Amino acid sequence: MDEGRQKDLQLLEEIIDKGLKQKLVHATASRDKIFEEQKVLSDLRKNLETLENNDVNSLKTMVNLGSEVYMQAEVPDTRHIFMDIGLGFYVEFTRQEALDHISQREERIKKQLEEFTGVITQIKGRIKLAHYQIQQILNLPEENNTSSRQRAF
Repeated sequence: MDEGRQKDLQLLEEIIDKGLKQKLVHATASRDKIFEEQKVLSDLRKNLETLENNDVNSLKTMVNLGSEVYMQAEVPDTRHIFMDIGLGFYVEFTRQEALDHISQREERIKKQLEEFTGVITQIKGRIKLAHYQIQQILNLPEENNTSSRQRAF
């Protein structure tokens, strides 16, 4: 193999390993955090709807203090709750206001998830393109997953 091809291969491998794969890991981790936030909001919405539907005005519960250490807690009035709205700020909401705020945040989160999914798809496409270019440089036959699957079955 000549030097030009060798340099091209090294460049493509660097692009994949040092650039694209790291971006993919970062984007996937960011999307996973957003999925976690979505689950927390969904759980909170379900709990608030349960409180609202059952007309619960006081509540006894167990609170996790950390390291799986729990303590009993009593909420004398569940008609108002404090919600973290970001940057360490909390706002007191009625149950209905909290449900409205959760709906707005869920819409924002849905858009963020779509954006991150698009970014992840683009990065994966670039990785596949770089792999294809490596195949072309090495003059390897194209891998056709469907034909190999057909032969296997």
